[in-house]
Amino acid sequence: MTEDKGKPGRTPEGEKFFKPKKRTGWEKTLEPATRRSKLLNATDKNKSMHDRYVEAGRMIQELSNVTTDVETKTRAKEDANWFFEKAKETQKK
Repeated sequence: MTEDKGKPGRTPEGEKFFKPKKRTGWEKTLEPATRRSKLLNATDKNKSMHDRYVEAGRMIQELSNVTTDVETKTRAKEDANWFFEKAKETQKK
């Protein structure tokens, strides 16, 4: 078992920050279409559109789940839901 380096039950300082797997250029101040375009461009181009929508939705949902900024959380959640709706529309049958 790994020993906690801080107070019992607390996350160590070095592990508190969100570390995205890819840099997308997403910013809460951008227009929705621009934010979504940047996320989609960060996905694997060799995948189907359905899979790319799901991947983009998961990337931004990850940010939404860990942020403490209300505006970022709201916009990230909106974008994630938009991608998941698009994925449903293009779902493989």
